[in-house]
Order: sequence, then C-alpha cells, then structure tokens
Amino acid sequence: MVAPPDNDVLWARALHFTYKDGSPGLGGVSLGVQEGEILAVSGPRGSGKTTLLHCLSGLVPAQRGEVWFNSVPVHTMGPMTRERLRRDRFGWIDPAPVLVPELNVWENAALPLMLRGTSRRRAKTAALEWLERLDVGDRTRKRPHELNQSERQRVCIARALAPAPTVLFADEPTAPLHRADRGHVLRTLTTAARSHGITVVLATHEAETAALADRTVSLLDGRRVHTVHLPPVTESEGRAACSLSV
Repeated sequence: MVAPPDNDVLWARALHFTYKDGSPGLGGVSLGVQEGEILAVSGPRGSGKTTLLHCLSGLVPAQRGEVWFNSVPVHTMGPMTRERLRRDRFGWIDPAPVLVPELNVWENAALPLMLRGTSRRRAKTAALEWLERLDVGDRTRKRPHELNQSERQRVCIARALAPAPTVLFADEPTAPLHRADRGHVLRTLTTAARSHGITVVLATHEAETAALADRTVSLLDGRRVHTVHLPPVTESEGRAACSLSV
C-alpha cells in the first residue's frame, strides 16, 4: 500500500463499486484533490458522480480500491470512525434540501457545530453569518415548512459551510434553485471555499457550474474520460448542447 502525495488532501486509487442489482457504479476511478482546490466531477446523469462522492467521503465504502484523507487510509476505517470523520472534517450538500422539521432555520444551520460540541451561542453566530451571505438571514426563526424549495436549499448550504469543513462534498448543490439564483449561490459557495481554505468536490452535469471550479474530472459510465458530451438542454433554458474537455 503506497501513501498518497503529501499535497493531496484527498486521494483515491482504482475505486470500484457495483450496485446490488449488478449494475456498475465505478470502474477503477483514480484521482487526487489538493488542499484548497475546487474540483468539479462532471458528466451526464448516471455517470457515477454521486457514487464517487459517497466513496470519497466514506459514506459508502468502495468494494475495491483506496481512499486517503490527509494521508490517513479511509478505506481501512470502521463505520464509527468514518462517521466521526464525516462529522468533524467533512461537509455535505445534497441535491434536495433535507432539514429537521422541528428546528427553525438558524438551529438547522447550526446543528453540525452543536453536534461537535460548539456552544449554542458560537454556533448561532456562525450560522447567522452564512444565512445572511446566502440571502436567507430574514428567515432565521422560520420552520422548514414555511420556506420555499430554494430557501431550504440555501439553509442546507449554510449548514454545510458554517462548521468550516476541511472538505465540502457538494452533489448538484444548486439543483433545486431557480436558474436566476444559481449563479449567485455558486459564487457565494466558491468564494467562501477559497477564502476559508475549504477543499470542494462538486458533482455537476452543467457546464456553467463546472466552469467555476479550478479543475474538472469527467466521468462516463463510472470511468474517467477525457471528454464528456453533456446532453442538450431545452431551448427555453437558453443553452445549446455543450461538451466538457479535461
């Protein structure tokens, strides 16, 4: 077993994953992510982007291959150790917003910090800062059911950024947002990551989103490729078919 390069905060070698129904998820994907880098994992839907993020974050162990975080082997960790790693060092943004219905907006955003043992006052201060930056600062005492889909996703993004994770995994983070909101939220996310030294692994099938990253890794059918042709979008969205090159 060979340790990864010192400047890679995340490093994966020959990751393989097959779903329970026998369909392939990943077919030998290798990559490295440097500290503070924003890496886009691009490709059409079903190409293995989410599966790769799950394996890199330790949420789902790869069936074969290695994953290293800061030169520590994640692939040899037990379930509880991986859970602590995700709680203490990683952040996660899902494509669909999931919030705790019994908590108000700022409590939802502060929850990861409080789970780490941060005082309620400090956790609230950090949460409010990010809620303001994401334009939902006036909704802090509302419950999730009082928000629209876009507002709920902004709260989820604030929740992921508030603890200042070492690595933020963002799986199609602007999927629930209106087109007019996506650019602003993505710029806030990428600017925050760079200013706070947060490494970001961003899964997307959109060329505009991938363009905000420092580098792009393209997947097709669970394998890295040099060029991925993205499917054409509807004319109403104002984009023609596009392709990504690495």
